This record gives sequence, C-alpha cells and structure tokens, in this order.
Amino acid sequence: MRLSDFKAGSGVKQTLPLPVTSPYSVEMTVICGSRPGKNLVVTAGVHSCEYVGIETLNRLKRELEPAALSGRVILLPLVNPEGFYQGSKQTIPADGKNLNRMFPGKPDGTFSSQLARVLEETLYPEADFLMDLHGGDVNEALTPLVFFPASVPESLSAAASAAAESLSVPYRVASTSQNGLYSWAAQCGIPALLVERGDRGLWSEKEVAACRENVYELMRHLGILNAASVSPCLQQAEIRRAVYEEAPADGFWYPAVSAAGQKLKQGTLLGTLKDSYGNEIARYTAPFDGVVLYYTLSLGVKSGDPLIAYGKL
Repeated sequence: MRLSDFKAGSGVKQTLPLPVTSPYSVEMTVICGSRPGKNLVVTAGVHSCEYVGIETLNRLKRELEPAALSGRVILLPLVNPEGFYQGSKQTIPADGKNLNRMFPGKPDGTFSSQLARVLEETLYPEADFLMDLHGGDVNEALTPLVFFPASVPESLSAAASAAAESLSVPYRVASTSQNGLYSWAAQCGIPALLVERGDRGLWSEKEVAACRENVYELMRHLGILNAASVSPCLQQAEIRRAVYEEAPADGFWYPAVSAAGQKLKQGTLLGTLKDSYGNEIARYTAPFDGVVLYYTLSLGVKSGDPLIAYGKL
C-alpha cells in the first residue's frame, strides 16, 4: 500500500517503508485520526547523530493513537538509518553527502539526491504542514530554537511563524535556506518548521520530553489534538537577522564564547581561527547585540565548516 491510501478519519495506524532502494529501510508510521483534519508530517534523523528528535519520534510512533487525533500524523523517526548505525556525522555514508543540502532531489543523482527526490514525492503531497527535528551535532553546542521560512510568500511565512510561536522554544529564527527537507517544502508551498534541540551528540530524558511537548504543541495549534490542555509557552524572541560564520580555510578553531544561548554586546570576540603555528587566519566579533545560537566545539575545522551562528536581539 502507498501512503496516500491511508486517509484521515479511518482510525488506522500502520508502519510502512519509504519506497527507496537501500540496504536500510526508512520507515514511516502513519496515524490516521478517527476524525477529519489536517495532515502533519514530522521527520527526524536527517542528520543521524542528532539524537533528541530521533528518540522523540520513536516514542511518539508507539504513543499516538488514532482515537485521540483529528486528521493524520506521519512520522519518520530515522530518515538516514545508514548514517545512524554507522555513527556518521551529518552525511549519508553511501555518497558522503549532506541530505539537508540535496533538495530538490534528482532521480538520476547520487543516493542522497535520489532519497531527497523520494521524500519530496512521497511526503510533500500528503502534508498540510511539515516539521523537521534537528539538534546540535557531535561537535556543536546549541541553544533550543526553531527556524521558519522567510524566502516564501508572506502568507506562508506568517503561517509558519505563527506555528513556531506556539512552541515552547526560546528563539524563533527567520531563515532564507532553500535546499533542505523543510525549507524546500516551504518553497513548494507547504508551511514548515525546523526545530533544534539537544547538542554534542547527546540526548537526555529532559530534552526528549521538551521535544515531545513541541510536537504536541504543534498538533494542538493545527487542531489535530484537542487544544483544551494547551500549556503556556516560554517567552520567545524573534530573530530576523543572524550571521552564520564559516571557516575560510582549514585551521584550528578557538571559540571565545562559553555557551550557546550566551548574550553578548556588539564588538565582543566570538572566536578566532588560526593555523598550526598560531597565526591568525580570521577573527570574529559580534556585529550587534545578540545571542549565540550555536557554535562548533571541535578544534580542527576544514574550509567551509560552520564556526558560529549569532542572532540579533
């Protein structure tokens, strides 16, 4: 059976494979509510060492039952199982590509590009809203945040921003990205969000509980779950301007900040990149008063690697 065969209102819960040729099965769990309503797609494991979202959806696929839902929820807990089982940071081992830079996909491309195409063709037509769960990778410190699309028609961006505002996440960040699972969905006219929770390749019961609550908050916002039990959200700041510093060359990275979520004044040193002799390659300072969203912890970085992301408050 195909995903499109499972309809809201049918009260069915089923797990089925994504139609992709791979040694590892990419499983989808579809929970069809007992009443009509919106269709929500939630994905995790695009980056296979970002564990909080993966564990959250593994639990939700067992926890959610049709009788409690209006509409339909489609969960993909582990989009990149090959990378997960091999401990591959950010990439799919089959071709060494970052899936979240491969959209739109190509049927005749490398495996990551083919997988992107299958995800588009399978999930996008079934989605009224898409939520992609991420976190800080094994070499990243990160504060919880939610990205919403900015390079889309205003009505779509506003719908996504309103949904982001319903989540208990401290920072809501406008994004111009267009080549990822969530951002390409937005380019295709689907309201979508990317939630970041957890970091350093770790997960905890506390972070999983918070991520679970974010999914529930979105389901309540969309009317998929009864809104009677809505919990108050954290005070949330919107960030419309952010800088994403990348290494201009291979080097040694020395962050000067102490934590993700740290608030800094304009001109504060963010970090320096040096060569092996201690010669400075690049120096980064805060261009405005703001907050550290995430930064790389590893000493060695290669050209093009992310170093630090910083948002204006």
